[in-house]
Amino acid sequence: MNAPAPATTTRATFLVARREVRAQLRSKTFWISVVVLLAMVLGGILGSTFLSEHIGRPPAVAVVPELAAAAAHAGLDTVDVADRAEAERLLRDGTVSAAVVVPVPADGVGQARVLVLGLDSAPTQVADVLAVRPPVSTLDAPRADDLAVMWVTIGFGMVFLVTMTMFAMPIAQNTVTEKQTRVVELLLSAVPTRALFAGKVAGSCVLALAEIVAIAGAAVGALSATGRTELLDQLTGPIAWFVGFFVVGFVLIAVMFAAAAALVSRQEDLTAVLQPMVWVVMVPYFLVVYLRGNATVLTVLSYVPFSAPLAMPVRLFSGGVALVEPLAAAVVLVVTTGLVVALGTRVYERSVLRTGTRVRLREALRGS
Repeated sequence: MNAPAPATTTRATFLVARREVRAQLRSKTFWISVVVLLAMVLGGILGSTFLSEHIGRPPAVAVVPELAAAAAHAGLDTVDVADRAEAERLLRDGTVSAAVVVPVPADGVGQARVLVLGLDSAPTQVADVLAVRPPVSTLDAPRADDLAVMWVTIGFGMVFLVTMTMFAMPIAQNTVTEKQTRVVELLLSAVPTRALFAGKVAGSCVLALAEIVAIAGAAVGALSATGRTELLDQLTGPIAWFVGFFVVGFVLIAVMFAAAAALVSRQEDLTAVLQPMVWVVMVPYFLVVYLRGNATVLTVLSYVPFSAPLAMPVRLFSGGVALVEPLAAAVVLVVTTGLVVALGTRVYERSVLRTGTRVRLREALRGS
């Protein structure tokens, strides 16, 4: 009887990736992290919507008939009253926080002026709402305000940081476990080394992408459901770019984690070898979050491969970025990732079967 033909590298990669996906889907930690991230995103959107609707909103005001139309047009929460006396009574008993009335005596010339009454403090918030302001516009596309940029940066950053760590770290831990238990020797008797390496990265990438898409979909759905169409329009492009940059950036980080883990044979040594990778993930997050107001620094970070998946979407949300810039940053990220994949594969192939003392990176690259 003829022996079955060995699986091709592509087929073997698919089998390893499927194994990684199934292992993650059986993990409670994976599902807990997904639920927590979704809850954070939805909670942030719903909470900010609630605050924007209830904090800083003009209080209920009593309005006399002559000014009812103007008050309604200004968007005030009005209580109709018959005259000024009734408005003052509601103001004194606490039913309303202000009253919009006609001054007494009226000047009798032209349209009557408006008087905004408060009980013991000037109701400037209501007066500001009633004030007539000229229309405003901009020559270029409007930029997002600083508060919105801050929350979007934190949101993108948390999703980027948590997802990268949640899916890249298990690759490193599993790699060391397989070396320590010599399971890797059995795996490599069935599949090529490159297929094992690529399958690990591909499986985790599929799950990370699925989670990012789910989070993006939940964010878009929540913004639509709460009627925040203006913010949704501003975020649609940056979210799409974030997903694309994230996929390539994840491959970059995952390859580095897997290759670094192949250099050691014990879980006790893993922390030391992964420390540089952890800084590579953490430092860009803090730089973008804390220096988001510095246009020069943020521009530079948007072209650095390790920070581009976060910095470029933030710049796109802020506005004033030409289309050529994210395309150029994407090219830099893809080229860098290709180089790292080539080097990471070389390190993994020449280190994964070597047990005992830690393999030096220079030795792995030289193949000695």
